[in-house]
Amino acid sequence: MMLRWNRKKTHFPLIAFLSLVFIVLTILHNEHSMRQIQENPDHALHPQEAPVTFVKANRINPAQEVLDRFSKCNSTRDYSGRKIAWVDRNESQRRRVASERCDVASGKWVFDNTSYPLYNESECPYMSDQLACHKHGRPDLGYQYWRWQPHECNLKRWNVIEMWEKLRGKRLMFVGDSLNRGQWISMVCLLQSVIPANKRSMSPNAPLTIFRAEEYNATVEFLWAPLLVESNSDDPVNHRLDERIIRPDSVLKHASKWEHADILVFNTYLWWRQGPVKLLWSAGKNGICEELDGLGAMELAMGAWADWVASKVDPLKKQVFFVTMSPTHLWNREWKHGSEGNCYDEKTPIDFEGYWGSGSDLPTMRMVEKVLSRLGSKVSVLNITQLSEYRKDGHPSIYRKFWETLKPEQLSNPPSYSDCIHWCLPGVPDVWNELLFHSL
Repeated sequence: MMLRWNRKKTHFPLIAFLSLVFIVLTILHNEHSMRQIQENPDHALHPQEAPVTFVKANRINPAQEVLDRFSKCNSTRDYSGRKIAWVDRNESQRRRVASERCDVASGKWVFDNTSYPLYNESECPYMSDQLACHKHGRPDLGYQYWRWQPHECNLKRWNVIEMWEKLRGKRLMFVGDSLNRGQWISMVCLLQSVIPANKRSMSPNAPLTIFRAEEYNATVEFLWAPLLVESNSDDPVNHRLDERIIRPDSVLKHASKWEHADILVFNTYLWWRQGPVKLLWSAGKNGICEELDGLGAMELAMGAWADWVASKVDPLKKQVFFVTMSPTHLWNREWKHGSEGNCYDEKTPIDFEGYWGSGSDLPTMRMVEKVLSRLGSKVSVLNITQLSEYRKDGHPSIYRKFWETLKPEQLSNPPSYSDCIHWCLPGVPDVWNELLFHSL
């Protein structure tokens, strides 16, 4: 026993030394790992993944061809895993400070046929045939009479003269897809009635369409950019294509038009839900594309947009708003169990508070919130999603102009050609603009 004890005793200093070395190496390794996490926070979320290549967004490449509807991929390969590198230049305000005012996005719809609608469909010369539901045969007008009432406060009452004073000498520009165009048309209809006919004008339909009010030296504009980044779908009319191609790392084409606006209202969402997207990186060669699912491609585009906002926007000089997703009502079994159909013939809002349907994609919402939270005070959020979720009655359904000829089997089945994506005017988008007015 003594021999064994002495043998163990002679080895003790060596064991202690090796333990000390192990502890020191462990500490050094942990410090190195922490530095990696601080330099690349996303790495901490996916430590098992291979190293990611980060691409700097919005770099000018004079030799780069502009994407249009004739652009094609010479070949397509799997997504390489590249991500957008953008620097948060608002570190001191990484999280938006909660407002002392109540949450205007939390509330209920109240029927109000005294104060609403805020304008008449037939008296707005700029109304879209896609959104003029009464003109195209909708027999009920109830969808025009609903007022949004927040739970803990009142939404600022719309005042057209006050809004024009806010816009005096400024450019208000909506940037996005057809849903954002609907909000722009709503804003023009809300504003145009107090401007004499000879003091206002509307430019022809183009990627950038401009309503001008001479007396206020102000414009209300819409820029067609449904994916925010450059794409082959940037033609406002001819954008129905077999494949969607984007430059995931560049908003420069569109930013050249929006950068001088004073108030910017962005949206993007719907077009990312239409299947895989082809990525043609700015530094790519030989027309080789990568393919990625819609959510992943949207996150890349949001990163390129956020890079522009972070590096170019001074909140003291420019106001930037981002509109959350506009929900669809494609499956009425989600609010009426056991039935089949969609928004067709719906005449009243959903009265179940907290309702969520499949038209609002929660993973997308979380991704957008993650991006916007890093931009701090540079971006204000117009949260339209929950309040619009209730309005299954607010869509054009079959009461709109259809540009293609409808087949007999469609005509015999109205839900089959109902538009449950866009919104009738007057209607829900007017409330989105009341939220904007409230926030300015």
